[in-house]
Amino acid sequence: MTSNNSDKASGFRDSLIDVLKEHPEGLSIADLSKIMKSHRQTVTKYILWLEGANTIYRRRIGAVTLHYLKKDWERLGR
Repeated sequence: MTSNNSDKASGFRDSLIDVLKEHPEGLSIADLSKIMKSHRQTVTKYILWLEGANTIYRRRIGAVTLHYLKKDWERLGR
């Protein structure tokens, strides 16, 4: 991975974090894809990376999985 690709990946992750900050109620991959104007697979890749970095929490509710920033999830007492 070149520095340019690394910068793009970092920027995309930062943008995902910013979107999740604006939505403490949590968002699905479909919602994130629409907001980010990006393919679902791309969003999923970075969401899984952020989950591995212990930055986000995923919660399954029925057929939907919602994604939260970890600090927001903990603040809401869930």
